[in-house]
Amino acid sequence: MKLYEKGPAPSAQRVSLFMAEKGIVIPRVDVDIRGGENITDAFKEISVNGRIPVLELDDGSTLCESIAICRYLDAEFPTDHALFGDCPLSIGQVEMWNRIAEFQGLFSAFQAFRNITSIYDDRERCVEAWGVESKQRVIEFLPVLEKRLAETPYLAGERFSVADITAYVMCGFIENLGIHIDESLPSLVTWQQKLSQRPAFIEASAALG
Repeated sequence: MKLYEKGPAPSAQRVSLFMAEKGIVIPRVDVDIRGGENITDAFKEISVNGRIPVLELDDGSTLCESIAICRYLDAEFPTDHALFGDCPLSIGQVEMWNRIAEFQGLFSAFQAFRNITSIYDDRERCVEAWGVESKQRVIEFLPVLEKRLAETPYLAGERFSVADITAYVMCGFIENLGIHIDESLPSLVTWQQKLSQRPAFIEASAALG
């Protein structure tokens, strides 16, 4: 089993933080996404969507999409650390908040960055106006997180979950857009600082250099 990734990339970070939390260690292969390695025919043979991360199993089968990989690893390496919830209600809450953080936050941040910077204009159509709109959507989403975290210690409730990983990665990534989590979002600041001190997060950050 091995993981194809680009460490600093947000999608790869989600898997790395999940693995660190679960204590999972597997070989990793660095993929040069800026240089276009992920859009080569050879890479597309292992990645349905031509993106990282991709988990290749011992039998040669592969999984892409961060959360799909995390779900597989969660099932393959079971522990008491239930990052997807441990009862019907918590499973639903984790799924709900992870999707909210993913679609309203992280995905919009991706769209903003790619379209404003045109970093991948050699392989996709970039529309600056859509990037600007996506950035504004991220800004307008932050108070949603602030309100939730003023009510509960973690995004999905009383326990840390994969939803927190998604939101944390998003909060770090938006620095690239000039969006900063500051004192106007006190609960979000406290939550972000709390997560940054988790042993797994420190370990994963150290691995990135």
